[in-house]
Amino acid sequence: MSSRPSVVISGISAAAARGGIVLDPKQQELVERLADLESPLRSLSGSRRGLYIHGPAGRGKSWLADAFFNAVPTSRKARVHFHSFFDDLHRRLHDRRDESQALQRAIDDVTGRSRLLLFDELHVHDPGDARLLTRLLDYFCKRRITVVVTSNYAPDSLLPNPIWHHVFEPGIALIKTHLDIFELTGTIDYRTVEHSHDRGFAAGEWTIAADSISATSEPASLAVRDRRFPVLSVRPGQLVATFAQLCESPVSAIEYLQWARTYRHWVISEIPRFDDAHPEAQQRFINLVDILVETDVCVSFVSPHRLTEFLSSATNGRPDAFRMSSRMQLLRK
Repeated sequence: MSSRPSVVISGISAAAARGGIVLDPKQQELVERLADLESPLRSLSGSRRGLYIHGPAGRGKSWLADAFFNAVPTSRKARVHFHSFFDDLHRRLHDRRDESQALQRAIDDVTGRSRLLLFDELHVHDPGDARLLTRLLDYFCKRRITVVVTSNYAPDSLLPNPIWHHVFEPGIALIKTHLDIFELTGTIDYRTVEHSHDRGFAAGEWTIAADSISATSEPASLAVRDRRFPVLSVRPGQLVATFAQLCESPVSAIEYLQWARTYRHWVISEIPRFDDAHPEAQQRFINLVDILVETDVCVSFVSPHRLTEFLSSATNGRPDAFRMSSRMQLLRK
């Protein structure tokens, strides 16, 4: 990489060496751009631009951003993921609903008054989220917080639904004004490359089974905030449920996150072909895979269909289906 002294470059290089990773030229270019953020982080008086990194699934955006985050020598930093961040923020807003400046106080609760914020896997499809995200971006810019974003979407492609796209145009303007834009191009999806299956999501597998998994003798259910959700069984550390129970019922990211933190091994059975599921169930499954990968939960997916058949049917233009397809490549083959 560069010969100039840089804690960030040295840290990312060391992380790559430990993982046996050889960065390609475009990834090396991104490392240089990340290192450019090092100077503004050294003092409160510097310019406070950030970096918006976008590109195809599996190009290493999250890995490089994480390596940068770990290398930056400050404790005043926070890494957040789209689903968990909004879940946490909504809960904090609810707790502070009677206070003045509730949003600002809730943001400070979540980010811990950080000077560096890494926002991983940004995607916007809901106009309500778009409005809130615009207010967040405005707040971060005014506080001169260095923001690093990873996304599969170029800024102008966020909230792609033409009916609602105008709602996020102010947020897009903030991104383009206050953050540098870097497209991590390339044709290799590194999730398809051989990697370790020792733990977490990558230790999971997709198995073929025509028969459903038997439920426990007693009906099982999970409770979240006065709501109950039926599942096949619950054991210490393990959750067993059907695709219908998890994705065809009105289950949200809030529930998925809580269960992922509680149960480190999941079994999801009776998974249909992707295009045979209702669009809302498709989106819930995409969100669920996002969360299971982010929280690194080991999952046994059980379906009468092969994974290749399931993924080949996930090309119907459903938002973020391409990211789900890439992430499923992490599983043991």
